[in-house]
Amino acid sequence: MNPQDAPVDRTLVEALRERLGQDAAAPVTLIETPISWVLLAGDLAYKLKKPVWLPFVDFRTLDARHRDCLEELRLNRRLAPALYLDVAPVCGSPQAPRIGGDGRAIDYAVRMRRFGAGELLGERVARGEVRAPELAGLARRMADFHATAPRAESGSDFATPQRLQRTVQALLEQLERALGRERLGPLRTWFGSQALALQETWLARRAEGWVRECHGDLHLANAVRLDGELTAFDCVEFDPALRWIDVMSDIAFLTMDLKAHGRADLAAAFLDDYLQCGGDYAGLAVLRFYEVQRALVRAVVACLQPPSGAGGGLAAPRDYLGLAERLAGAKGGAARLMITHGLSGSGKSTLARRLVEETGAIRLRSDVERKRLFGLQALQRSAGQASDIYAPDATRRTFERLREGAALALGAGFPVIVDGAFLRAQERERFHALALELALPFTILSCRADAEQLQRRVHEREAAGNDASEADAEVVRRQREFQEPLSPRERRLSFEIDTGQPVDFAALAGRWLALRD
Repeated sequence: MNPQDAPVDRTLVEALRERLGQDAAAPVTLIETPISWVLLAGDLAYKLKKPVWLPFVDFRTLDARHRDCLEELRLNRRLAPALYLDVAPVCGSPQAPRIGGDGRAIDYAVRMRRFGAGELLGERVARGEVRAPELAGLARRMADFHATAPRAESGSDFATPQRLQRTVQALLEQLERALGRERLGPLRTWFGSQALALQETWLARRAEGWVRECHGDLHLANAVRLDGELTAFDCVEFDPALRWIDVMSDIAFLTMDLKAHGRADLAAAFLDDYLQCGGDYAGLAVLRFYEVQRALVRAVVACLQPPSGAGGGLAAPRDYLGLAERLAGAKGGAARLMITHGLSGSGKSTLARRLVEETGAIRLRSDVERKRLFGLQALQRSAGQASDIYAPDATRRTFERLREGAALALGAGFPVIVDGAFLRAQERERFHALALELALPFTILSCRADAEQLQRRVHEREAAGNDASEADAEVVRRQREFQEPLSPRERRLSFEIDTGQPVDFAALAGRWLALRD
């Protein structure tokens, strides 16, 4: 018998379950994954490694399991320090084990704070409870985490083109053993073409420092609402190559899984918030590849999953292979460029954000990119800065940055919305020229609101302090003085929206996506 196929002795975990139940005077729940057992006892959870040998892990020795427990504790405290408590020795005998105490350790368990039932992100998505603002907090935390994570050394082979191709090859082979070669043929062809197209991009991403020590397993079952906020947990600890990855691979796992669960709108919102924080628009070139790869990972995990008792908190299995096929087979033609137009408070950003969720578009905000140029976070105020971030030269540089980011996203095949006031004809013309250069549809989303609405909105936004814009009533007054109205030609390219009236966002999105150059 192949050691990989040998049954795993459950004596210890079942006996420990009974002992913990006696100590707590309450039933203990056992959750099983391909490589772990998790015992839920009272306010705590104990995670033990199975003594298994699989293609990606070897936990047959006590030392190997101990090392992995320590590594799991270290790595997960980066994002969830309140959840991961310590590594506890399991003493006694396999027939009569206990947590801690005297004697030699016969195994080890990662001791965790137990979170509430139904709090996994996947469970809450399934119940329809998750909204984009809640995901925004997770997106910001991931962007901050990626910004400070260690970079892969130049001599390593993490996320090299060769390693990425080997990884995909292994995934395809595992699925072929379960499903046959015929179905996987089109995906093999697609990955082959991607390997050629993305080779230089992958090398550039490594050289620029985008391969970092990430989470590595950021799907819906590995994020949880803890103390009112979404937190990622249960990262990959057993194989460094699975967490030393391109940061966009980390993000792609969650966007893919949201799409797998029918929430492409939340995937788009999460990506939008991540990009607003981190600004990695160049990473969009590899996002689709990583989404397809991540879908294959989940398809393989589904093949390995025990028939019952498996975790994740998701109500039903998902067709991850089907999603991979749809993502890989998506036809071109989605790329198009929209700019917004209107005074501060006219509703431009609100409409642009809703269109992102409806269409999967990439949004670049002038308020955010202007601050990024000067090393400021989106919500930081510019008062007291050594440089005037609203000076003419700063504005010129901001629009150049917006144009560069838009070109990157368009080149990756995405619809793009550039969210700014665009009150001067020259600014609008530069982006129209970009669309003409790329032979893509160009649209102006022209927003208007009456004077009372403008004043109320900018006042409420200023008081809330939760938006990148710093425009106040005086800024609106000055904008009225220098704005240059749309020309007749521009009006023919415009969607004119009165934001004081209800807006049918689905119809607006359909109208935009139906345009041809």
